[in-house]
Amino acid sequence: MKQSTAHIINEYGPFPNVDAVHGVTYDGAQIWFASGDRLNALDPASGKTLRTIDVTADAGTAFDGQHLFQITADRIQKIDPGSGRVVATIPAPEGSNSGLAWGEGALWVGQYRDRKIHEIDPQTGAILRTIESNRFVTGVTWVDEELWHGTWENDESDLRHIDARTGEVLEKIEMPPGVGISGLESDGRGQFFCGGGGSGKVRAIRRPV
Repeated sequence: MKQSTAHIINEYGPFPNVDAVHGVTYDGAQIWFASGDRLNALDPASGKTLRTIDVTADAGTAFDGQHLFQITADRIQKIDPGSGRVVATIPAPEGSNSGLAWGEGALWVGQYRDRKIHEIDPQTGAILRTIESNRFVTGVTWVDEELWHGTWENDESDLRHIDARTGEVLEKIEMPPGVGISGLESDGRGQFFCGGGGSGKVRAIRRPV
């Protein structure tokens, strides 16, 4: 297994009236992060919040190229980012849902204390398969056909590239002590965006080559 230490190349926040950062996603131009009672669109170049969508946003966030998806308690809401309107809702898996990602035509739900990642049908919410982890699972992302997820346990956090079939850890990037990962997304160009939980920050981390 390949191991390295995270290289933090940028920090955004803390932001006004944001107590914690939960889910994180990226639409190709803006970073979206969930902060409990709203989704926030962040410009990664300036660090400014460009707009917000009023929706309960207390866990993972994803983007499929057209719509945002947001875990809200026991359901996942599909949101039109232009209007902010919820256009569909599916049930979320039972358990401590945390991360959310779009990849391989499906949604992937990280479960924190359950230490699992579920692949689910984006139309029905049906669980298609489950991957087990040996750590608390936070954010989830797909990049270059690779499945990555964050962990956060006992004040220790890391990023893990895993085999999407077996759950085997192929690569691990360790965060500095005391720096946790909540939401997770890749920009597809060598950076991971990581939610910082109660720090109220979003951090950009360079992906090792």
